[in-house]
Amino acid sequence: MSHKYFPFRKALIFRWREYLLDACVWALSLPIASLIRLDFDPSRVAPVFVGAVVILAAVLQAVAGYIFGLYRYRHPYGSRHDANNLMLVVVVVGVTLTVGRLLVPASDDFPRSVPFIGLLVAFVLMAGLRLLHRYVMERNSRPSETAAPALVYGAGHLGQHVIQQMNRDRYSPYRPVGIIDDNPRLREYRVEGVSVLGGRVDMTRVARNTGAEILIFAIARADAVLMREVSDAADAAGLRLLVLPLLADILEGHAQLGDLRDVSIDDIIGRHPIDTELEAIASFVTDKRVLVTGAGGSIGSELCRQLVRFSPAEIIMLDRDETGLQGTQISIFGHGLLDTKEVVLADIRDAATIEEIFRRRRPEIVFHAAALKHLPMLEQYPSEAWQTNVLGTLNVLNAAKSAGVETFVNISTDKAANPTSILGHSKRLGEKLTAWFAKETNLSYLSVRFGNVIGSRGSMLPTFTTQIEAGGPLTLTHPDVTRYFMTIPEACQLVIQAGAIGGPGEVLILDMGEPVKIMDVAERMIAKSGRQVEIVITGLRPGEKLHEELVGLGENDERPKHPKISHTGVPPLSPADLADQHLVTRQSSPDRRDNDKEAAGLVSSAFRVDARSEESR
Repeated sequence: MSHKYFPFRKALIFRWREYLLDACVWALSLPIASLIRLDFDPSRVAPVFVGAVVILAAVLQAVAGYIFGLYRYRHPYGSRHDANNLMLVVVVVGVTLTVGRLLVPASDDFPRSVPFIGLLVAFVLMAGLRLLHRYVMERNSRPSETAAPALVYGAGHLGQHVIQQMNRDRYSPYRPVGIIDDNPRLREYRVEGVSVLGGRVDMTRVARNTGAEILIFAIARADAVLMREVSDAADAAGLRLLVLPLLADILEGHAQLGDLRDVSIDDIIGRHPIDTELEAIASFVTDKRVLVTGAGGSIGSELCRQLVRFSPAEIIMLDRDETGLQGTQISIFGHGLLDTKEVVLADIRDAATIEEIFRRRRPEIVFHAAALKHLPMLEQYPSEAWQTNVLGTLNVLNAAKSAGVETFVNISTDKAANPTSILGHSKRLGEKLTAWFAKETNLSYLSVRFGNVIGSRGSMLPTFTTQIEAGGPLTLTHPDVTRYFMTIPEACQLVIQAGAIGGPGEVLILDMGEPVKIMDVAERMIAKSGRQVEIVITGLRPGEKLHEELVGLGENDERPKHPKISHTGVPPLSPADLADQHLVTRQSSPDRRDNDKEAAGLVSSAFRVDARSEESR
């Protein structure tokens, strides 16, 4: 019958096999305790008294074991929880017997100390049986000798868990033969019978002595610098480096802790541990109407995916790219029907349409990620930068102000710090316009500035991969060029965090770690591909910097609220101070390039106006 009608049946589960074994232990322990107390003289032992106490102990064991869950819950036999419950039950039974014996008249047939001695003997025997059972089970479940010998890098909690998982899976493709840890205090430390054999500098020697073929990286909060150093050491030792999935992927169900994979270039140049203040974000986003522009792009789509976790009242995904919107919708809602309210097809360059969307949907929080981002393309076509990155941002700001948006987060770029390109200047203007609207509304209108993200469409790494797969050449602008990198999920976590803690008019700058030399990245990617690919130096393009900056001249690097987010400010720029726009939209020239030369003149003029206004402040 169903437990729905007889709920007590589920509560009457009793592990009889374990109980009967423990009862037999009492039947053995109390006679042994009597012999110990009576100087091992069997003739002095009273079988009747001992038998009665054994029966009483068995009854008490059943009652206490059920009450404290020793025989009621199905936890692994011999586990830590089983041992804790066992100790509690045996102590209760032994103390009860001891107190009971003290309350009856003294007798030489059954001394008062026998129950206490029996308690100790019973616990040793019961615990020993459980440990023996556990040892046999774990030995039978260890991976076979055919499994690849593996070293584990890191003796912390994650490393211990990885070793336990391997030792308890007879079908594991890897078997642990040693641990590498750089903490000298952990030398000779053992985990599940596996010893710490040295640090990173000893890796080649340890690999040779153990015959290891694999190195499993098991440090949860490792940054890209450590990953690079360990990767280099593994290569030198002839080890294949495997890494665990990111914690965020495990929590979201996209991966399991045992899903080892080869180290990728993303791990080596863009892994940055993030401490996200979930409570601040939850109060910032939960039950709010949130709109994201550029929701079909790399940053915008990841922002949407992360924002949905905090249960906004509504997520509004706006983009002019219908295919991008469909991809974002599939990744969040599991379908790409494009017939629901959360997807909005619109162009931020269309002021009237943007105004109408904001008036009708009334968002409370806006993340403005829509922008043109390819520096050399915008150097050729500056009018596109002006119309999208400047006027498009102005359209969204105007609509946000009219709709009473409470928080506006403008996604900027490191190229806005001391800008030398059309892209950088256009994004700098976006920051200043955002600061002006913050001043006008006295609300949290702010910008977030960061460098390159790994894996975005058209970014460096996918381009390098394509060139390598095609057999080369791999093109690089300069042998000494460096860039900041961060993965898209990590950048978006900090963007949302910045929106929660940023003040009106501020520019919040994400800590991207140390800049990475692009030549090193290219050489690593070629080495991992196993191909012979030529690297061709093409020279820096107009507007490009050799080394990018995150903090501009005269800007602060203060971090009052989050260790990876700097707060600074930019001078506000009124929309009225922007240069006359009529040349940008002129179509008189039949040659697009001629028209864009005209536009370039206008954009440069606008930047000169902006620069003069900044100097006057």
